[in-house]
Amino acid sequence: MAFNNNHTLISKGTSIVGDIHFTGDLQVEGKVTGNIIVEGGGDAKLVVADKGVVEGEIRVPMVVVNGKVVGNVFASKHVELASKAVVEGNVHYQLIEMVKGAQVNGSLVYGEPEKAPVKESGKLFGGKSNDAEAPAKG
Repeated sequence: MAFNNNHTLISKGTSIVGDIHFTGDLQVEGKVTGNIIVEGGGDAKLVVADKGVVEGEIRVPMVVVNGKVVGNVFASKHVELASKAVVEGNVHYQLIEMVKGAQVNGSLVYGEPEKAPVKESGKLFGGKSNDAEAPAKG
């Protein structure tokens, strides 16, 4: 059984512009302007600390938000919204914990995260460009 030891920290005072693709654990204490996407799923986890800010879409299996997210959140396993969490966008989840004080300025959507592509630098990310467009599920 493979064990994932990838731990990445974006510390306070650090600002990143661009999409982040990661495996393992990612902790954001600074600011990310771009999408955050997990490669390959698994048990990867994102933590947005109380002073952390993410301006972009989040697509991860597990996420803990205690800072600010401006964009939609797609969690295939678990979402935890801590007391200082502010999400300006929709939260798509399978299992959710929400502590008193957390704010969501958008919709809470239960169910399988949609497989819609993520916009990345003027291109579509997430879908294969040579695939025929599938009809929408009812």
